[in-house]
Amino acid sequence: MLLSTDVWVAALMRRAELAGAFAVVARKGDASAGAVLVKAYNPRTREARLYAEALRGDGQRVWMAPIADTTEAEIDAYVERARRRDPDLWVVEIEDVEGRTFLTEPVEKR
Repeated sequence: MLLSTDVWVAALMRRAELAGAFAVVARKGDASAGAVLVKAYNPRTREARLYAEALRGDGQRVWMAPIADTTEAEIDAYVERARRRDPDLWVVEIEDVEGRTFLTEPVEKR
């Protein structure tokens, strides 16, 4: 990310809120350079998806699903394991009835 993590997270949350979604920082990490996980939850379908930033082979930054499971319990377990490995990790949770992520970078599909 070119911006500090705290500024990037604030912008993501603002995009979500302007579109009528609910966004919250579930875990605050390092303000300047912490990695970010984005959990998108759709209350209509009760499905959750988790996204992590990655670099493709061509050097482009993308978001990908580090876990294929869409159950909230499995995603929360993955987040907890990741948090133990990386104390600077941020976790942003977005609840949206359309299941949108509000990420502006490309999202890779499995």
